[in-house]
Amino acid sequence: MAEQVYWEDISEGMELPSIVKEPTTRQLVQYAGASGDFYEIHYDKDFAVGNQLDGPILHGALKSAFLGQLVTDWIGPQGTLKRLQCQYRGMDAPGSPITAKGTVTRVYEEDGQRLVDCTVWLENTEGQNTTPGNATVTLPSRQG
Repeated sequence: MAEQVYWEDISEGMELPSIVKEPTTRQLVQYAGASGDFYEIHYDKDFAVGNQLDGPILHGALKSAFLGQLVTDWIGPQGTLKRLQCQYRGMDAPGSPITAKGTVTRVYEEDGQRLVDCTVWLENTEGQNTTPGNATVTLPSRQG
């Protein structure tokens, strides 16, 4: 279980603890079954190559889920993910690690909630940001 992060301990510019994902073609087949996205570019090498790709590519929604994991692992059990958005700007392939990263961009209170905005992204092994995004979370206060 993740350690709890508290609103008072957060400051703008803080980095979220990164996570490395190592997706496999098998995971993409499993994800296709779970999500209902059976487009063959995600698991069939010949089909992907026939569509001018180097090989299978990760599902966009799976990449979004990796960013969601980054944030929810960080905020702990009492935090709440209020919003997560991302854009798919590059293709990532199974068999190549990708790293989910993030930084805190704003810490504020609104309507009685303690909120934190973050910039999040997936970075490939070449250091390219393939999936930029942002998230807003609520965090508990040490004051209750």
